[in-house]
Amino acid sequence: MVIGAILVWQVAAWIVGSKLLLASPWEVIKRMFGLAFGGGDFWQTAVFSFSRIALGFFGGLIAGVLLAALAGRFRVIETLLFPYMVTIRSIPVASFVILALIWLTASKLASFVSFLMVMPIVYTNVLAGIRAVDPKLLEMARVFRVPPLRRLRCIWLPGIKSHLVSACEISLGLAWKSGIAAELIGYPTGSVGEKLYYSKVYLDTVDLFAWTVFIVLFSVGFAKLFLSVLKRLLEVSERRWTK
Repeated sequence: MVIGAILVWQVAAWIVGSKLLLASPWEVIKRMFGLAFGGGDFWQTAVFSFSRIALGFFGGLIAGVLLAALAGRFRVIETLLFPYMVTIRSIPVASFVILALIWLTASKLASFVSFLMVMPIVYTNVLAGIRAVDPKLLEMARVFRVPPLRRLRCIWLPGIKSHLVSACEISLGLAWKSGIAAELIGYPTGSVGEKLYYSKVYLDTVDLFAWTVFIVLFSVGFAKLFLSVLKRLLEVSERRWTK
């Protein structure tokens, strides 16, 4: 599939016949190697953006799970949070970025925007998982006085597991897209967004494609690594507490 896409891209580049309009895959690959191994600031830039987007993702994940747990326990909290979650999901990323530029420094934009994009998704999915837990199991646990920690691991965790994994699968890609978009608008110094911004300013299509491919690779790699670790932890926890 990847080879087929590259071939189609190459044919399209031949047809267009202008590097300014559409860079060829070969030119982009050469530029990627030049960026990664050419002795420039590529790795510092990658770490800068990666760390801030990852921070925003993990912050949104933790906040979403905690708020969902509170909303699942207290209906009044769910009612109070509902308009805020709807508002956050509805407002465009650009609006958040412009507001954030008033409150925060440009270097914190990616973390803040990624956090706002991830948190409502995790909250909604985990809350749905909490609501889907069989009330008969909870009643049985109460009657037999099952300890809270064991109740959490044996009843709640299996109930929300699929919802949590699904939320992470959706929000991981969104965190990267929104985080890079925030950097592109605010272009903090030393970020991937700054590189994309200057690619646009100087009409450097090769650089634009090269950095875009790197963003895809970072996003997919981080998603696969995190999801594999998350699923492994959930499986180990279930096996340990259901013996």
